[in-house]
Amino acid sequence: MSGRWLCALGVVLPSLTRIKPGLAALGCAALQVSAIVFHVVRGEAAGAPFNALLVTLSLFVAWGRRYRRPIPPRA
Repeated sequence: MSGRWLCALGVVLPSLTRIKPGLAALGCAALQVSAIVFHVVRGEAAGAPFNALLVTLSLFVAWGRRYRRPIPPRA
């Protein structure tokens, strides 16, 4: 559960500090993809759909920060 909290902080903090705001959501998506692989390898595929949902939401945030409402980086 701590990885999800770190992802949440990683998505929120860069937008507040304006330090690499677009990269945080992509990092969260990569973390969740690796969690899917981890669950499938261990035979715990029942948890994979929730991680897939988190990947989708992270990619949506990354898209929104890049195209819909970009957050300008700190100068």
